[in-house]
Amino acid sequence: MRFLNRLGGPKVVVGVLAAISALQLALITIGNITDYNTNYAFVQHVFAMDTTFKSPNLMWRAITSPGLVTAAYVLIIIWEGLSAVALIAAVVAWIRGSRLAQRLTSLGWLMEAMLFGGGFIAIGGEYFQMWQSSKWNGLTAALQNVIIASVGLILTHLLTSGRREGAGDLQEDDGRPA
Repeated sequence: MRFLNRLGGPKVVVGVLAAISALQLALITIGNITDYNTNYAFVQHVFAMDTTFKSPNLMWRAITSPGLVTAAYVLIIIWEGLSAVALIAAVVAWIRGSRLAQRLTSLGWLMEAMLFGGGFIAIGGEYFQMWQSSKWNGLTAALQNVIIASVGLILTHLLTSGRREGAGDLQEDDGRPA
């Protein structure tokens, strides 16, 4: 029974979910490197806004410079890779029982949420009006990643919600004297 309690415990659950996210982000990174042109075309079309409604009031936002598109795409790949590395390190930390496991997991999922929420949904979806495109619209996939990362972040932080953070950590003031 003790084994089942541990196996289904919150730390194991978060560790397994972190492993799944790490695998996905690693595969995304490898795919973007080995099949560079497929997703480069996606970024290129989103930046160019060439399949949007082409409102004259918004087309000034379009970026067609190959250098800027390439730089953005390379930064996206690097960010995905670093997110995967953070989550892989988190999984190793969970297995070893390291106190860093929660921090690394939180970092990896925060990076994933920032990329897909901030980068793809906010910047791609709204700034570059990706939502208007029937062909180059990655909002659904981005939302899936934001949801996965957000649920992971919530679970990770629920693990520490009942304990006081260590010295030097940011703490919420609950109004009681320390």
